[in-house]
Amino acid sequence: MAESYDPRHTAVLLVDPYNDFISEGGKLWPRLEPVAQDVGLLDHLRMVIASARAAGVRVMFVPHRRWQEGDYDTWGHPNPTQRGIQERHTFARGSWGGQFHPDFQPQPGDVVAHEHWGQSGFANTDLDLQLKQHGITHVVVVGVLANTCVESTGRFAMELGYHVTLVQDATAAFEAEMMHAAHELNGPTFAHAIVVAGDLVTAFKEARSGS
Repeated sequence: MAESYDPRHTAVLLVDPYNDFISEGGKLWPRLEPVAQDVGLLDHLRMVIASARAAGVRVMFVPHRRWQEGDYDTWGHPNPTQRGIQERHTFARGSWGGQFHPDFQPQPGDVVAHEHWGQSGFANTDLDLQLKQHGITHVVVVGVLANTCVESTGRFAMELGYHVTLVQDATAAFEAEMMHAAHELNGPTFAHAIVVAGDLVTAFKEARSGS
């Protein structure tokens, strides 16, 4: 693997690890499960996060807005995803579905960015500020969904001048075609590296031993 990651300047951006998305019983898990199981999403997320922490790579949570009563009711232009959240009460604040998966809980030293309303983890949040204040130049974007929040966050990161890595098997989408679009068609237009979890873990181990 050609890419190298200095732990002092690298962060893993964990996008939307909510129970509603990635836990059995979550509102969106039935739609995500086939692809998630096919790519080994949860195991690969565990691998990436554990290896990042072991190497001293900072972990930053990039959460979607947690729905609460009144959200979007008076908006002029809510998008289709926001309409769906409004109807289903996805990621409802104070609910089990609006909590992070038990295996992906913030730990001391992690950063939890402000919640994003749309798809980019940067728009109208403090994510860029947090990255800059922590000296981050390289971001590794994982989580869900591959073709919406992961892609949008990665694109925005590139526009802001960050080195962007996508991890094919540490994300998932509702359809295999969406994964293909995210990693084979769209990803190469903005990401500096598109890897699999095993290669990233090896790169993090090498970074740790060389630091």
